[in-house]
Amino acid sequence: MKNQTSLKEGEIIESLPNTTFRVKILGEEKIILAHLSGKMRLNRIKVITGDKVKVELNPYDETRGRIVYRLK
Repeated sequence: MKNQTSLKEGEIIESLPNTTFRVKILGEEKIILAHLSGKMRLNRIKVITGDKVKVELNPYDETRGRIVYRLK
């Protein structure tokens, strides 16, 4: 059985080492720590400060997540 992850939209506010980013969730006053998904690394999709992204939140720890899509 697969865990239920919630998909939210956010904005990159800070870039950290090792493809880790601080992301502000849109519509909420929450800032989380997120890393790039494997497919985004393989396809060399660049993410910079100010980009809008889709983030999968960890169901066990709501302060961490994975960036799965960069919005246009």
